[in-house]
Amino acid sequence: MTSATSPTPHDTLSPVTEAARRARTAAADIAPLPRSAKDAALLAMADALEARADEILAANAEDVTRAREAGTSESIIDRLTLTPERIGAIAADVRHVAALPDPVGEVVRGSTLPNGIDLRQIRVPLGVVGIIYEARPNVTADAAALCLKSGNAVLLRGSSSAYSSNTALVAVVRDAVATAGLPADAIQLVPGESRESVQELMRARGLVDVLIPRGGAGLIRTVVEQSTVPVIETGTGNCHVYVDARADLDMAVDILINSKAQRPSVCNAAETLLVHQDIADAFLPGPWTPSRTPESPSTPTTGSAPTPRPPRRPSSRPPPRTGRPSTCRTTSPRPSSTRSTTPSPTPAAGPRATPRRSSPPPRPRPAASPNWSTPPPSP
Repeated sequence: MTSATSPTPHDTLSPVTEAARRARTAAADIAPLPRSAKDAALLAMADALEARADEILAANAEDVTRAREAGTSESIIDRLTLTPERIGAIAADVRHVAALPDPVGEVVRGSTLPNGIDLRQIRVPLGVVGIIYEARPNVTADAAALCLKSGNAVLLRGSSSAYSSNTALVAVVRDAVATAGLPADAIQLVPGESRESVQELMRARGLVDVLIPRGGAGLIRTVVEQSTVPVIETGTGNCHVYVDARADLDMAVDILINSKAQRPSVCNAAETLLVHQDIADAFLPGPWTPSRTPESPSTPTTGSAPTPRPPRRPSSRPPPRTGRPSTCRTTSPRPSSTRSTTPSPTPAAGPRATPRRSSPPPRPRPAASPNWSTPPPSP
């Protein structure tokens, strides 16, 4: 005869809550680790990403196929796609994080009070960090590396469109972390692909210490408004390209097109063009000539042959003046400082012969700049 085991409170927890509880346990284990242990795990992650690139690429191909079948835009698909070169770049970024100084334990500032008490502001891990992001598989490895370096456990919730890629990436880095002797639960993918799992993560106050949304304005606004967990609100940003009056206009055209057309899906692709007003008429027709447009968004334009610039349009602005225009101001005669009981005679027309007080000398007019054009003659 066997007796049924009574259920424990943990048996009724949701998968998201269970993952958060495991992350909290792992966060307590990795917070006091020295830099050497964390860097060793990061280097193991980088090596594993390169060694198991085929496994990651196969999972990514599934996501890309589903995205194309769903009619996803090419810019989103480019953001979603992984290649051997991009995986190599991700691994290089992880190694770069390992080479950074350890932020944990750094004294930011401090002082000694008159009573002898020392006050110090010291950087410490946050605990469990939840990161909600869009269809960018590279963020999975980047966020895991940054959180591990800073002694935090991380719960990753990427877009459902990249679920296969993120699952493969998290499996690779978890194995690497465990091989290095650290708890694998320090890096977890939030279970589930539905919005309910995101909402549960946003309400896991007490288990998750902070949430970081990374994506567009709509995603950030949703997390900020609906989360009960503290949120580090990031900005959407606006990438500007500015062309100064002294710029080489042919070089500026190449830079402008490259900043947007080389890869429009990246976060640092140009969004706004600012042109100095003195060269606006000469520059603005240039960048949009069809012969300068690349054939595909992924084709870099750096080093392409310059296209002849269209003729400058005549300016509708009036030409600049060569100096300060003269002004005429009508004034009344200055009254005498001596009081008289008889009315003063009417002054004669014309300037006063002997003014009581000399007027200040007129300001010298600025010399005309040699770069200014001569104003047209009067008709």
